[in-house]
Amino acid sequence: MTKEFNPDRLDAKAFVLAGARLEGHDSLLKYERLAQEAKGLHPDLRVDWAAVGEWRAEAGGDGGQMWMHLRVTAAFPMVCQRCMGPVDVPLQVDRWFRFVADEATAEALDDEVEEDLLALSREFDLHELIEDELLMALPVVPRHDECPTPVSMASSDEDFEAATAERPNPFAALAGLRVGKSDK
Repeated sequence: MTKEFNPDRLDAKAFVLAGARLEGHDSLLKYERLAQEAKGLHPDLRVDWAAVGEWRAEAGGDGGQMWMHLRVTAAFPMVCQRCMGPVDVPLQVDRWFRFVADEATAEALDDEVEEDLLALSREFDLHELIEDELLMALPVVPRHDECPTPVSMASSDEDFEAATAERPNPFAALAGLRVGKSDK
């Protein structure tokens, strides 16, 4: 009999030791914090994910480490900061995580190791991890590779143009200085 694993309440140790695999195709609406960042959200947007548990034996055979590989892809609706039009930003996550005994161990090892550490739990929320990783993958400045409409780079603020026209260039005084050689 194969054990069924629930991604919302995952027994991480059993998942890893079984070398199990979970995958899903969720609506983006399922991830509430992520949905709050979206512009133009609709139910057809999907988050496709897969997680695989892996036990890595240590040299000498006296123990090992529990790992999970997570892959996530999604298209996320945002506003292009160049043309201010809608843009679906592709998001991808492809990361390995190592499980450790508890939060204190994860915190103590965090500065010493390069891998991402997670506290071992019998009720690990995989969907929460997926959402966290997608939030971190969001671009700070979303934009099209090439905007569908030409973007005008001229200023249209008359007050700004008037203010800059009235102010003299702060380096204009340097133009009147003459640099000469000393005759010493």
